[in-house]
Amino acid sequence: MVERKDRLAGLATMSPAQLRAEWRRLVRQSPPPVSPDLLRREIAYRLQEAVSGGLTRQVARDLAEIRKRIVQGSSPLPSTAMRLKPGTRLLRTWRGKTYTVLVGDTGFLFNDRLFPSLSPIAQEITGTPWSGPRFFGLLRKRVTKDMSEADNG
Repeated sequence: MVERKDRLAGLATMSPAQLRAEWRRLVRQSPPPVSPDLLRREIAYRLQEAVSGGLTRQVARDLAEIRKRIVQGSSPLPSTAMRLKPGTRLLRTWRGKTYTVLVGDTGFLFNDRLFPSLSPIAQEITGTPWSGPRFFGLLRKRVTKDMSEADNG
């Protein structure tokens, strides 16, 4: 562990040639054609990952999905999206009746049926197309530029 801390601290003073050599030793591949600063950061990440562990499978999947959306020209996941953990119960009262939805690993359980997303559940409840996250109150409010400037001014 001390050796890794020393190697991590030593990255700051390494020349580009030394950084490329460290990359080859650590990754056992040729270094990517990036600036010394980016190579230094990537080596530091790899050293820290060796000590602390890497990304969880879920985070890696989420990042891959975001990357895929960006490559396809879509926007990444909205900043207003909220994470729901399996086992969470969502409650929504609509026209005097309370509805319960259970968040699962692969979808949402409602009326003993599994749905891939909340929107079809919202439509079933209301009879009209709805954004499921909006219907269940899961979207965070966006702060507009004007509002944030007003707070600071």
